Amino acid sequence: MNVYLIRHGESMGNRLGKIQGWLEFPLSPLGLEQGKKLAQYFREIPVDYIYSSDLSRAYETALFLGEMKERTVHKWEKVREVNLGPFQGMTREEIYNTYPEVRTKTILTSEIEGAETIEQLTERCHYVVEQLLRAHENEDVVIVSHGGFISIFLMYIMLGEAWANFHRPFQIENTSVTRIEWKHDERKPLIHYINRNNHLDTYSPASQQMGLL
Repeated sequence: MNVYLIRHGESMGNRLGKIQGWLEFPLSPLGLEQGKKLAQYFREIPVDYIYSSDLSRAYETALFLGEMKERTVHKWEKVREVNLGPFQGMTREEIYNTYPEVRTKTILTSEIEGAETIEQLTERCHYVVEQLLRAHENEDVVIVSHGGFISIFLMYIMLGEAWANFHRPFQIENTSVTRIEWKHDERKPLIHYINRNNHLDTYSPASQQMGLL
């Protein structure tokens, strides 16, 4: 099974520097263009099934791919972004000013009250892996998700339940593609590449929110 993890196109939340989490923000004009380029990138890549986060910035991105490949886009809430509770809708500066203790942590796994916990994220990653292996053996699957969740999912498939004890080094940019392969009867995946975005001929680094949210 091949799984392509794709971050959504630039959203208006990204453009405004907002930490989005589960909040809804549509794609920006740049994000719409990125979605079109992503679809062209997949023109010759086999795709059997497309899942998307149920948040609109991911689903809108996935629809470009679904149209190109003539595949239905299936919403899957399990691959939505990390729930960041009170941080959602704030800028990083606002978060650090309001919650100075977070400066020494990462926003995704701060364990702040109201946000998704490490245990909940671990359970979510485990569920996604098990469902994919059960339903899509020998298939090519696309998942359009979010920078935070994708980076955590990568940590989980490499380190299992201990993932949160280690530095998370991944930069996941808008519409970047990460390819993971599970060979037949193998539980340990191969990671072919991470954060590939050569389908974007030009982009502004300032518009890429550090691979997050």
